[in-house]
Amino acid sequence: MPCICIFPRVEGLGGVTSFRLKFEQGLRARGVDVTNDLNESSDAVLVLAGTKSLLPLRRARSQGRRIVQRLDGVNWVHRLRWAGLRYTLRAIYGNWNLSFIRRKIATHVIYQSQFVKRWWEDWYGATHVPSSVILNGVDLEQYTPNGLHERPSGHHRLLIVEGSLTGALNSGLFHAMELAAHLSKKFKIELCVAGQVDRRTRNKLEHQTLFRTRLLDAIPREQIPWLMRSSHLLFSAEVNPPCPNSVIEAMACGLPVIGFDTGSLSELAQGDAGRLVAYNANPWRLEKPDIPSLVEAAEEVLRDNERVRKSARQRAESTFGLEKMTDEYLKVLLD
Repeated sequence: MPCICIFPRVEGLGGVTSFRLKFEQGLRARGVDVTNDLNESSDAVLVLAGTKSLLPLRRARSQGRRIVQRLDGVNWVHRLRWAGLRYTLRAIYGNWNLSFIRRKIATHVIYQSQFVKRWWEDWYGATHVPSSVILNGVDLEQYTPNGLHERPSGHHRLLIVEGSLTGALNSGLFHAMELAAHLSKKFKIELCVAGQVDRRTRNKLEHQTLFRTRLLDAIPREQIPWLMRSSHLLFSAEVNPPCPNSVIEAMACGLPVIGFDTGSLSELAQGDAGRLVAYNANPWRLEKPDIPSLVEAAEEVLRDNERVRKSARQRAESTFGLEKMTDEYLKVLLD
């Protein structure tokens, strides 16, 4: 029986943990053993981004094991906005760690989107080892339009699901506030945010009166399908997102996606699964985007919500099943 080492064993509510849990589920369903211990025998090691355990990882490679690195985006916001010394140092070290493993240890690199692949190759050059692009997947039985929900009938719920919208990462939340304010001229709007929000931004949200606000902080993973079924729109708030799980999960739940056409979003929310609009400024400088175009797109989806919900689910079923993602990873890990 083959065995895959998934390392490091990340915990928490973030996207990497979500991937680990989903992928381990998919592997075990195929009769593949899973370990998170580099010292245990395995056929291949899947490195989830980076790790401080560089020497054990190099030892695993010297033993002839395949080392496959799964890469997200590059830390970049710290170059534009000061968010404290700790954040900046972690971002700089993180980039060094990821690039070192990519350049010196990995025998194969998996990028989460074509956008991520171009990004790494533009900033750090092409690798001398094979690489693949594999989009994230989701359990279509867990993330589904069918199930309990509390979608309001008296107002429209605009949802944001992000791990963190604090400090230097809060620009997308201000875009959402402008969007909600404009939409409130024609609709009753509730802006619902599932993610960490800093105190200063929280105060601004709680003291405005143009639309309702609901701040949930980080919520348990098992509640996300219910929350998505209970909303009318998902706004992808991150600028230049590498491959946001929230977008894929939303489409699987039949929740239409709106956002600016930056990062990998055009690879995900295709067809009639939602609406993407041009940023019409420089997102890499976090310049002010084209909010009026975003408002127009949101209005269009709200007026035709039921039809677009069906299209979002169809997009997820055609492309983002967990089985498909698992098969593509196994081709790399065990080929």
